[in-house]
Amino acid sequence: MNGQQAQQIEKEARMSPNSDKLTEMYDMQSKLDQRIIAERGIAKTVDEWVVGLTIAMESEIDEIRREVSWKWWKNPKPIDQEALQAEVIDLWHFLLSLSHVVGLSPDDIHRIYMEKNAENHARQSGTSKKDGYAAESSSV
Repeated sequence: MNGQQAQQIEKEARMSPNSDKLTEMYDMQSKLDQRIIAERGIAKTVDEWVVGLTIAMESEIDEIRREVSWKWWKNPKPIDQEALQAEVIDLWHFLLSLSHVVGLSPDDIHRIYMEKNAENHARQSGTSKKDGYAAESSSV
């Protein structure tokens, strides 16, 4: 990818419109969380929610990993795409809950993601102001 292409991607990342689908998912998850909290009488601090949700996410990541052949010492197994996708969606449930707990709205998620995505592209193209990402010429 040349510098001009990278700049175009960075520009598009900054200008991309918010998605109503993210808001719909966020709202649905918030309703599910409120139902679970009410029906189970859960009372947690922000700290407890963050710890609990990140542990749940770690568990989901482990379940995702179990759906693929990562053990080099075993014969590979076919990937069950439907099961793999279901585990990724389980992770999304907890990520949306965590986003709500830490005060990120769908607009915040979108805005901060777009800013960080543009910064990540800038890092790859060597135009970031952050140390350690300056473009280096390769002598291949």
